[in-house]
Amino acid sequence: MKKPFFTIIIVSYNPGEKLFETIRSVEKQNFTDYRILIKDGMSTDGSIDKLKIAYDIGIAGEDEGKVITLLESCDNGIYHGMNIATAFLEGKIKEKRAIREELDDPQEVKLLKAGEEPSYVFFLNCGDRFYDENVLRTVHDEIEKRIHRNGTTLPAIYYGDIFDAQTGHIVASNPTINDYACYRNVPSHQACFYDERLIYNNPFDLKYKVRADYEQFLRCYYKDKAETHYIKTVISSYEGGGFSDQNKKLSEEERSEIIKHYLTRAQIRKYDFLRVVTLSGFRTFLANNRITAGLYNAIKTAVYKAKGGRED
Repeated sequence: MKKPFFTIIIVSYNPGEKLFETIRSVEKQNFTDYRILIKDGMSTDGSIDKLKIAYDIGIAGEDEGKVITLLESCDNGIYHGMNIATAFLEGKIKEKRAIREELDDPQEVKLLKAGEEPSYVFFLNCGDRFYDENVLRTVHDEIEKRIHRNGTTLPAIYYGDIFDAQTGHIVASNPTINDYACYRNVPSHQACFYDERLIYNNPFDLKYKVRADYEQFLRCYYKDKAETHYIKTVISSYEGGGFSDQNKKLSEEERSEIIKHYLTRAQIRKYDFLRVVTLSGFRTFLANNRITAGLYNAIKTAVYKAKGGRED
């Protein structure tokens, strides 16, 4: 399996037409150095049979030299499916390099050699799509500019904004990631391109049912010292209405537990106070309401710009 600049991972289970809508949004990209890995949880709705007819796909473990590779196996949900997909990719990279370097144990293989650029992994949910045909080109050019300037010693997360399909408005991400941004919230995985080293070294913690991507981001940022780079562009159109949106209470419980692993008690007390006095609950209502979301997000974007990305 050739290692391209981008790997787009799509996790599916009985996705219906949403799978094809998502694939088409990738196909429309005017930057084409990518591969698509579809990790399907053994769908029974006929969508995968239709996929095999509609596209010239490779089957994982058999024919992987195609733009689209299909990996089918049972899983315990979206985060588990993502872990299976990334473990498969890492294993293939190490296996091929071990053969080339005549090593007996693939685990001895380094993901990157000195001077080698990493690949970047993006998770695109079924039903979500890239915002327009220029997304991958824009992100690629920004990554190349930074690599030319700073190199690739430290792994990085590149992220932008998202379009919330439920409210019909663009949701700005914080241009600067700091402790308070990590306490409040971080860009969703539909906005983030991860250096492959981060993804392979930091699988999703499956004890978190709703906030595993949040915990993974914090782990990459605090433990792996990942650099974060904001790209002023809309990355994806987020469908919404999924498991996390339907389980707000569990989402908040998991967030409260996760931050205890990465922030001090003093920081959490300070940020809890700020959250109350800045009317966090009311602001969330405004952000999620179709009538008020546009004005709210416009104000938030202006605040980010005025504070240079800080929200403290």
